[in-house]
Amino acid sequence: MAEPEGTIINTDVKQKDPSEALVIAVTTRAIFNLEEEHKLYLEKGKEEYTRHQQANQDKPLPPGTAFAFIQAVQYVNKKILESNPAEKDLFDILVLSNNSPESGMRIINSAKHYGLEISKFCFVSDEDSTQYLKSHRVKLFLSADRTDVCNALRRGVSSALVFQQEVQAPSTLLRVVFDGDAVLFSDETDRVFQEKGLEGAVQYERAMEAVPMGEGPLKAFAMHLGKMRKKFSQEKSPIRTYLVTARSGRDMGIRAIKTLREWGLAIDEAFFMDGAPKGPILSQIQPHIFFDDGLHNIQGAQDMGIPSAWVPSC
Repeated sequence: MAEPEGTIINTDVKQKDPSEALVIAVTTRAIFNLEEEHKLYLEKGKEEYTRHQQANQDKPLPPGTAFAFIQAVQYVNKKILESNPAEKDLFDILVLSNNSPESGMRIINSAKHYGLEISKFCFVSDEDSTQYLKSHRVKLFLSADRTDVCNALRRGVSSALVFQQEVQAPSTLLRVVFDGDAVLFSDETDRVFQEKGLEGAVQYERAMEAVPMGEGPLKAFAMHLGKMRKKFSQEKSPIRTYLVTARSGRDMGIRAIKTLREWGLAIDEAFFMDGAPKGPILSQIQPHIFFDDGLHNIQGAQDMGIPSAWVPSC
């Protein structure tokens, strides 16, 4: 596989086989807090930004929204290798950046400072850097830029938009929360709800109860995560997955459960909120990342200090 020009392979990290690994690509603004630097870039331009980054290349950047998620992913790798040192089905992290390699030294130094096991740093100046995701077999892409996320989703890559926020690092056990409709599942029932209201959506679900729902944009990532989770017994697994959906369990939960079963996707816990706010239950779970298509749910999660990633309708 030809690497894009500007790719720096991290020789301190054992390189994984992308055909077997679960490859996650994160942008620099997703993994580090670069808000001040981004503001400088927008206001003063690329040259001033590059000068600033070079002058501060030995000053570690503060952690960003996806930072704790990446740390937890590394913990899972450690546990997998303890169980089987020859295992190749591991998480593989690469950083995708629109920085030049010159201004990107601060990114590399920050990753080393925190002990992040990032296998590749791809510094690409292309307007659409997501063109490299498929060739790297990326299963999840996290970015702070909506255009990037929409481009990635159109390319068929599970993707979400992270908003910069202060994040309290939860426990090392990797906890991932998925919304249902338009995230794990397709948005078919959401569309019925928009057209015919709640009663129409409930009737539709009852009529379609035996038919599995279509795939949502995060299904591929969730399936690979589920495959890794199966390497461990439930008690010893370093991965916990959750479904937190606005659906009611009584009227609209059966089809969701049947769909997960049909896919062979085991979820540790499922919460059917019946329209209630998700923030309180997320506060109890303390996930490393929460995926949802509703901005009101993302805002509610952020208010609770939960690292959140929005799956937009593009």
